[in-house]
Amino acid sequence: MARTKAPGKDSPRSKEPGRLKQMWQVFQMTRRNDKSVVWLLLAAFLIPIALGILAAVLLTGGNPVGLVLYILTGFMAGLLFALIVLGRRAERAAYSQIAGQPGAVGAVLKNSLRRGWRASEMPVTVSPRTQDAVYRAVGRPGVVLIGEGPKSRTKRMLEDEQRNVRRIVPNVPVHLVTVGPDADSVPLHKVPSALKKYKRTLTKAEVLAVSNRLAAISKSSSLPIPKGIDPTKMRAPRPR
Repeated sequence: MARTKAPGKDSPRSKEPGRLKQMWQVFQMTRRNDKSVVWLLLAAFLIPIALGILAAVLLTGGNPVGLVLYILTGFMAGLLFALIVLGRRAERAAYSQIAGQPGAVGAVLKNSLRRGWRASEMPVTVSPRTQDAVYRAVGRPGVVLIGEGPKSRTKRMLEDEQRNVRRIVPNVPVHLVTVGPDADSVPLHKVPSALKKYKRTLTKAEVLAVSNRLAAISKSSSLPIPKGIDPTKMRAPRPR
């Protein structure tokens, strides 16, 4: 009868980094791409502690229990704020590394959109020649089409897809966003916040219905775009 090997130094579980080590790795990666993160973390951590100490001195009247509670509260709040700042700056640093690459918008839509939005990391249309793409997200504000690439090349693609969407769901608002090198384009890490700025017009049930209808029509009218698409390997359809 074979013996079960006890977890040791060579087991996969033992090779996984601990939580603190993971946080340190995230911090190191973020610091390499964001030089201001150290000062932001110090401010997020120390300001609540300073406020806690100030509140302890002014409000407790020298009560040692109150002093400890206020200072501990300030410490815990500072730790929480520092973790929040680190998480957001780390996400921004990670997206800065893939900005400008094909599929970057899809990665943001997959990982950063909040609940209430329905989107796919796969583009709804891709230019085989330029690798520019258009992505679609459906939420309470309606349908948002995100062009990935310079405006001079994605404008026509966005307008064509906008006409398709309005033909399928004529009463739903359609918004256009461009993520690219242009000065007035939306930076990659700000795509989720840009989508939130639009006025909400649909209910949750309508969001689901619109998303399902668009997905069904897209599948029936065009070839599916495989997950992890590599636009460089795509070929233009042959004329019939």
